[in-house]
Amino acid sequence: MDKKVIEIVDRIDTSQVFSELSDAQSGGICVFVGTVREFTQGEEVVSLEFETYKKMAIKEMDKIASDAVEKWSLNKVIIRHAIGLKKVEEPVVVVGASSAHRDACFEACRYLIDTLKETVPIWKKEMFENKTVWVSAHP
Repeated sequence: MDKKVIEIVDRIDTSQVFSELSDAQSGGICVFVGTVREFTQGEEVVSLEFETYKKMAIKEMDKIASDAVEKWSLNKVIIRHAIGLKKVEEPVVVVGASSAHRDACFEACRYLIDTLKETVPIWKKEMFENKTVWVSAHP
């Protein structure tokens, strides 16, 4: 397996993430899974919908992963984001890192998710019973 897994997918299968990050040189693996929550600002969420400019998103995700590998000497890294309609409790993003030591994994994982949310062109629409709201700027 390559050192990096960078994907935009229709559905996230969290069961494969451990094996994708596992590495004989790693003493730690850290994973963050983002899911659709039931309430936002006191309003019940029916579903979320994600859209992206895939070519640009993959390029930016790869840059984030490469930066993390270099900064924390990671053995492996995953950034995978789902697009399309997602229901409550469904996973929408998974980031993960494996490294020789746990501190690097924790720090890298935080960097991966925070930077992804700040810089990758993926847009989220929240759907409520009586309205829909784009959470970030839509093209």
